[in-house]
Amino acid sequence: MHQSDPGHFPGVIPGLQWYAIQTRSRHEKFVDSQLKQRGVSTFLPLVNELRRWSDRQKLVQLPLFSSYVFARFVASVENRIRIVSTYGVVSIVGNRGEGIPIPDNEVESIQRLLASNVPFVDCPFMQIGQRVRIGGGCMHGVEGILVGRKGNRSLVISVETIERSLAIQLEGYDVEPI
Repeated sequence: MHQSDPGHFPGVIPGLQWYAIQTRSRHEKFVDSQLKQRGVSTFLPLVNELRRWSDRQKLVQLPLFSSYVFARFVASVENRIRIVSTYGVVSIVGNRGEGIPIPDNEVESIQRLLASNVPFVDCPFMQIGQRVRIGGGCMHGVEGILVGRKGNRSLVISVETIERSLAIQLEGYDVEPI
């Protein structure tokens, strides 16, 4: 079955794909809100961070990937214009502003990671290594690159288009090569 086959997936719009939208610095939440108002489906991964000032401390939600919002749309001239004309948008990540689609499983892996509350750390983007899939547990089916860090096994979940990665510890998880 193909995702673009509406006969097998009711309500699926052919050609609907995820793209990374680069934003001006600290405009991620604004761009996310503006795109939603324009009818664009978005995903802005946020993480909670405790910020301290001299007189107080506060738990704030910050973008996981600074200066990026994910948007899901059909790549057409009209849709690209609607997105890049949004205040705070720098560009659609890709060649000549046309954008490079991000595979659904990369965005879904980030969504599942955030929903699972599994601890993770930001790590450098990596292009080498063995691709693996987690078997069992709340992260079952999540794919990534197996790497060794400080004697521990980690799984790196990458969004190749924006060259950003997240690492989770694999202790207690079964992994299988893909």
